[in-house]
Amino acid sequence: MRTPTPESRPVALTIAGSDSGGGAGIQADLATFATHGVYGTSAITAVTAQHTRGVDSSFVLPTDEIAAQIDAVVGDVEVGAAKTGMLATTEVVELVADRARGFAFPLVVDPVMVATSGDRLLDEAAERAYENLIAEAAVVTPNADEADVLTGIEIDGEESAREAGETLLEMGADAALIKGGHVPGETVRDVLVRPGDGPAGVEGSTSTVFEHERVDTDATHGSGCTLAAAIAARLASGDGLESAVEGATDFLARAIEHHYDVGRGPGAVNHSVDR
Repeated sequence: MRTPTPESRPVALTIAGSDSGGGAGIQADLATFATHGVYGTSAITAVTAQHTRGVDSSFVLPTDEIAAQIDAVVGDVEVGAAKTGMLATTEVVELVADRARGFAFPLVVDPVMVATSGDRLLDEAAERAYENLIAEAAVVTPNADEADVLTGIEIDGEESAREAGETLLEMGADAALIKGGHVPGETVRDVLVRPGDGPAGVEGSTSTVFEHERVDTDATHGSGCTLAAAIAARLASGDGLESAVEGATDFLARAIEHHYDVGRGPGAVNHSVDR
């Protein structure tokens, strides 16, 4: 009889929707956790019929079932960090915000609000409910369109990204990462905004820009999920925020460059690329 040699790993939790096509959502998050050597747990908020070309349908789970999943995970294992993805409705956003108030670990909030097509995915009540969730975030990671929805600031470069980030800090987030993938240009500039060290508070905020050469491809399905999951995985592993964001943005750049050639659409990011 062989003696077991159990392995201990950091644990991360994803609270998001399921993508049947495997490119985004829970599937992308768990694959990204695994690539980073992190044990993945999940609370599924919605089930989607989805593929590389779009979403055919979706079904939101009852909030009691979502709450039960979160409670089951947090009550059993030592979670090192969590991230959110598709929350779909006002009730789900409010539920997750309520549970997040009791989290003893950092939360990465990916505010899934605007589709790649530019269509708004949430009604105004759900968008407003995000303010309470953002207040519980160690870092919130909107793309340019989502930052516009949350702050009313149109993102066209680093200055407006910093302004939007400061507004998110005023809403209660510990930090904000304004993603630059939707901003035209030869390079992608993601701007991390944090409070300054002095008494000026948000007015004394500091920012760090993470710059990568843009990859000439439309195979970016799952990129937002993968980035937030990579940040959460690195936080769960003990990285500081700036180090976690730097490593995650580098990881995503490689995941897009070496994307999966799968499906009849443009493809999906490679969640298993060498980190």
